[in-house]
Amino acid sequence: MGNVAIETLAEDMFQLVTECAGKKNLKAGDLTKAMIAKHGEDGCDKADCKKAIRMLMENGRCVYSYMGGSYIVLPPKEE
Repeated sequence: MGNVAIETLAEDMFQLVTECAGKKNLKAGDLTKAMIAKHGEDGCDKADCKKAIRMLMENGRCVYSYMGGSYIVLPPKEE
């Protein structure tokens, strides 16, 4: 258990997914590595990142997309 709040991790992940939207597809592992790199080993761990990803999915801020692998993307915009 790291010392960074799950909400903070989720927000940081959301920012990263938003920045990469349309340019690069991110896997859950990519987000986890990015958060550990940003906050350090003491700040968060894989379990924390998993909870943050679950939070993004449950809130509908991100969705899973499958294109030869599972990617985390922004939900499609409703017309």
